[in-house]
Amino acid sequence: MATIGTTLAGLLAIPLAIMAARNTTPGLILYVPTRWLLDALRGIDSFVFALIFVAAVGLGPFAGVLGIGLHTAGSMAKLWSEAIEATAPEPIDAVRMTGARRLKIISYALVPDVLPALASITLYMWEFNVRSSTVLGVVGAGGIGQELKNSVDLLLFPRLLTILLIILVMVTVIDQLSAWLRRRLV
Repeated sequence: MATIGTTLAGLLAIPLAIMAARNTTPGLILYVPTRWLLDALRGIDSFVFALIFVAAVGLGPFAGVLGIGLHTAGSMAKLWSEAIEATAPEPIDAVRMTGARRLKIISYALVPDVLPALASITLYMWEFNVRSSTVLGVVGAGGIGQELKNSVDLLLFPRLLTILLIILVMVTVIDQLSAWLRRRLV
């Protein structure tokens, strides 16, 4: 759930981050509504989104993926847009002066500059979503959280301990992978 939800969030966050950053938005008419949308997505927790999606699409991990995806898209796009706004304008201006169009400017001047920050934010969100997905099982959104809840309900404490260890190992592995990738990107 966390991996697919984070992937969905990343796909949604790409255009949202571009529209929510002052230096890349096509116009202020898109900037303000996009910022409001990001505030709304971040303001509604993935737990609440999962509850809504359980009612809409039924029990199971799909509701959890949608809940994680929407909430994380708002957070990820906000952080990405701030990273985009913090870039130095000189490389962008240099590529613009060559007569390059908007897509080329973003691809060749902006992306290389912000890629380490974007990757770091994405990996952090993935790690956060692994932890978050454990809670979503409680509301019927499936995943490892559902197994955690079943173990508690049935008083299967050895199984509960195993599930908790799996969650801790996953978070630790993701954290180590994140650190390794950040070193490689810088």
